[in-house]
Amino acid sequence: MSVETLSTFPQACNNLPATKEDTWVFGYGSLIWRPSFKYIEKRPARIQGWTRRFWQGSHDHRGLPTAPGRVVTLIEDPSGLCDGMAYLLAAETLNDVFEHLDYREKNGYERFAIQLQFLEIEHKAERAVMYVAPIDNHAYLGPASLEKMAAQIQGSSGPSGSNKDYLTELASALRDMKIHDQHVFELEDAVLSLSR
Repeated sequence: MSVETLSTFPQACNNLPATKEDTWVFGYGSLIWRPSFKYIEKRPARIQGWTRRFWQGSHDHRGLPTAPGRVVTLIEDPSGLCDGMAYLLAAETLNDVFEHLDYREKNGYERFAIQLQFLEIEHKAERAVMYVAPIDNHAYLGPASLEKMAAQIQGSSGPSGSNKDYLTELASALRDMKIHDQHVFELEDAVLSLSR
């Protein structure tokens, strides 16, 4: 699946054109349970060619510069699917919402334009914006053993709260949406087992 950077998706650029359109934003991590912005509607959605992984360092929200936590990013995967939540933003709010999200996702994330498929509406696809932390960003941690990731998450905390809470909130939100993500659930089990 080809990914367009936002230079070819002007509706979502910081310099918005005079004729704005309502725009979808796709959330696959904390945006699922804590969007923190106004939206017109939300719908469960899926993107193809991506897999959710706890491979991004969090030095600013769920960890510290000297002891980063782990949060999710998306990894390109030709056979991958990632389910999450899509939010429709009103055209007149785009500047404010993207300014807010750019700050919230400042630690290595970039905006990308993608096609998403709504889970509850067959064959209904829309263009959307998502934030991804590419593997060459300064905070990328990459893969590690389940045990190492669990220990790091268990022991990390930052200005936005504990890394463990981030993981369990995401897992709970996915369950509520009836989304199965083996990576997230196995990591949750590993972290919870450290607390027993």
